Amino acid sequence: MAAPAMVRNMQVLFKNYIDGFPKESDMVVSSDATISLKLPKNESGVVLTKNLYLSCDPMMRNRMTESYLGAYM
Repeated sequence: MAAPAMVRNMQVLFKNYIDGFPKESDMVVSSDATISLKLPKNESGVVLTKNLYLSCDPMMRNRMTESYLGAYM
């Protein structure tokens, strides 16, 4: 049996809380992490997906601010 494929996991991370509109300088792109493409055995209906793009809903902007820390929504 072949070993599960290991693939690079690119991430876009915020360096800190955002003040105003996010800028490219507020983010860092990391491709150091890897993930395994191993799926559970003997499970019907299991699907592996890959995200090509991720959109951040405007409602999430308040969660990117330091004033949101500890708040309940």
